[in-house]
Amino acid sequence: MKYCPQCKADINIQVIDGEKRRACAVQCGFVFWDNPTPVVAVVVETPDGVVLAHNKLWPAGKYSIITGFLERGETPEICALRETEEELGLKATQADFIGFELFDGKGFNGHEYNQIIIGFHIYAEGNIALDENELDEYKIIPVEKLKGWGSATGKIVQRWLDGKTS
Repeated sequence: MKYCPQCKADINIQVIDGEKRRACAVQCGFVFWDNPTPVVAVVVETPDGVVLAHNKLWPAGKYSIITGFLERGETPEICALRETEEELGLKATQADFIGFELFDGKGFNGHEYNQIIIGFHIYAEGNIALDENELDEYKIIPVEKLKGWGSATGKIVQRWLDGKTS
């Protein structure tokens, strides 16, 4: 962000509340707080295992659990159910909270992200129909072969797996 969205003056770095923040250089009051964006991540379990999907924008061979942005006025649980239906064509009636992780870093596309990932587990049956605007492949990993990975979504998967054994 180079210019103030309120008055169009330059943005510069200022210390506000003890933190370096981007704010309006002419002091119109605008501060870019850079609060995390809420994203829901869903471990979708089927009778055959957990669904991992490939987003068209990702490098080949990269798969993850289903994710989506929380919409205005939507609870995280409803978002998990909606994203599962939108992205996989699977309907479910219950989303169970797993936990949350912070994602503060670069994505596959090189963009910087500041997100709070809110994890849920959903059990769903039926035929998968991918949202072809976003996803192009999926695979189902048997639960006993599934392992978490280093990113926030992988940590959500590992939390779910750890909860299954305790």
